[in-house]
Amino acid sequence: MNKDVSRGLVYEFQPHQIICLEHDNTRLYAEVIEFVSSRQMCWVRSMILVTLENSQEPLAVGTSEHLTLYDLRSGPDLLWPASLLRLALDIEVIPLLVRLDDPDVNLENDPDARQQLSYFICAVWQAYPDKF
Repeated sequence: MNKDVSRGLVYEFQPHQIICLEHDNTRLYAEVIEFVSSRQMCWVRSMILVTLENSQEPLAVGTSEHLTLYDLRSGPDLLWPASLLRLALDIEVIPLLVRLDDPDVNLENDPDARQQLSYFICAVWQAYPDKF
């Protein structure tokens, strides 16, 4: 959860910023298209869904082993409550973007990526029903 929001402060995201939504061992990275301040919602364009497989440890910045990447750059736009989002760090996003364009990296295909995104969205909705 965005710590600033939990203290009553609301961060107003700007277009083109990269945000992260974390839940369990999965992170969704997306680009902000528009921040709707009246509703405290962000319209975002999905980029990457990252999962850490077979681990009870939280997904760590810079961890590359046991990661599954789902390329969502041709995926759907979403509307998320700002309180669930945080700004993504360059040091966590840039290596992932490089891996997306690396021909030696095995990415999950489009139907799998969309299915995983759907599972992730449902899990977040169930975990935070009061935010929607």
